[in-house]
Amino acid sequence: MATHDRGLVKSQVSGVTVRALTRRFGERTVLDGIDLTIPDGQFVALLGRSGSGKSTLLRALAGLDYDVAGEGSLRVPTKTSVVFQDSRLLPWQRVLANVLYGQPRSRRDAGVKVLSEVGLAGRENAWPGELSGGEQQRVSLARSLVGEPDLLLADEPFGALDALTRIKMHALLRDLIRRHRPTVLLVTHDVDEAVALADRVIVLDEGRLTVDIPVDLPGERDPSLPAFQHIRRTLLTALGVAPVAV
Repeated sequence: MATHDRGLVKSQVSGVTVRALTRRFGERTVLDGIDLTIPDGQFVALLGRSGSGKSTLLRALAGLDYDVAGEGSLRVPTKTSVVFQDSRLLPWQRVLANVLYGQPRSRRDAGVKVLSEVGLAGRENAWPGELSGGEQQRVSLARSLVGEPDLLLADEPFGALDALTRIKMHALLRDLIRRHRPTVLLVTHDVDEAVALADRVIVLDEGRLTVDIPVDLPGERDPSLPAFQHIRRTLLTALGVAPVAV
């Protein structure tokens, strides 16, 4: 069964298919005939300069930008969730209620379980204001996964966190993806983050996808590995940044 919203099609199949997607803001073309396929279960990181259209593409896939959907075709899973850079928690709701927002009451046990998975067991009745920024983003991740989505869209979810917290969140996200196995599109400005997390990295430049690189690295993806550095240099060059040795 499929549901339609202009050019956006939500169906029971997993994975993402985008064809000839264009988005204009007045005279400016932000997305210019984008074609993209993400197979079921793949983790893709999307890089690009500020204003390149990364978040515009993500919003189209999330069904939050109908003008984009109206100028191309998109097929995404019905069960899609989004996690943003800020946690967007409801301050008047306790942690578990935030996780279960929009979910049926029957998902309560699932909410408790996923809070444990993100390291917040026993914090179900805490208020968002009692949590650190990293803890709030853990709640946001729990909320995005409690409904077992087939597609997880992440718009710079760790961009506001300090460097050490980001490293911890990277490890957490890898673990959560192994557990829940959604297809993932991660928008990020951080090349190292993209290479550390994704199965594949793509670059959006002047409205078009210009680079598409598989990331086939073993283990915990040590940034000092030559293969990691090779991919990093390729991506930095594509972004117009002079690579810096690590």
